[in-house]
Amino acid sequence: MKLPRSVQIKEVGPRDGLQNEEKMISTEKKVEWINKLSKTGIEYIEVTSFVHPKWIPALADAVEVVQRIERNPNVTYAALVPNLKGLERALEGNIDEVSIFMSASETHNQKNINKSLEGTFPILKDVVTEALSAGKKVRGYVSTVFGCPYEGSVPLDQVKKVIDKLFQMGVYEISLGDTIGVANPRQMDYVLTELIENYSSENFALHLHDTRGMALANTIIGLMKGITVFDSAAGGLGGCPYAKGATGNVASEDLIHMLHEMGIETNINLSTFMDALRVLEGEIEKNFPSHQLQIRS
Repeated sequence: MKLPRSVQIKEVGPRDGLQNEEKMISTEKKVEWINKLSKTGIEYIEVTSFVHPKWIPALADAVEVVQRIERNPNVTYAALVPNLKGLERALEGNIDEVSIFMSASETHNQKNINKSLEGTFPILKDVVTEALSAGKKVRGYVSTVFGCPYEGSVPLDQVKKVIDKLFQMGVYEISLGDTIGVANPRQMDYVLTELIENYSSENFALHLHDTRGMALANTIIGLMKGITVFDSAAGGLGGCPYAKGATGNVASEDLIHMLHEMGIETNINLSTFMDALRVLEGEIEKNFPSHQLQIRS
């Protein structure tokens, strides 16, 4: 197997993991968790979302969280930003990096953003332009790349069109989302092969949900195709409020464990990472779908 020597894990738990939780986590606990994550060796944490609090009340304290965390100079602190108003709040909090997002499928984009694909592009272009002008790097998320809860299969040409538009705006990396966890390794190989023909594997990250238990298998394909950036969420938390049945992201600790066992470096101390996760125990009233957490309980 031709595999990279090291990969970067981008921890999205504080944003993607908490955005869909019914029980509200206090600002104090969020800050404590992020501070502990910052000491694990991880290099990138998506700490919150500046979507209007009406849509994601669990992250209504975005500015306060960003302003209160203890910044580790070796960590990039990023946040999801939907529009110029959200960017204004993100800049107020002095976020390090901006993430924009949209879907590859029309229906999911309408449900998630309340706009058509064509109607979304100019809004995101404004965000990217202003963020770059403010000296912030911009990352792009594309959801439903491998399947949509409303439309089923998503034509690859449509995925490419969205990706092309985002790269033209100036994003440096696009995270390819398996939003409902339907991708299989053969499909993953095909999609990545097609996309890497037009771009480099260095332009992409994978954002895999483990709804059907295939996230780690798909990760292997990504590694073999040269992908070296992977999104994951501590504990396997997460899910999309506009994708019925979608369970959480691949658990960061399961991903870290697999990579380390394969001799692939992440720069993350797994034991310290597990200790950080325990900040949320008792705060979230459900079992974490993390294998490592169950083993170490």
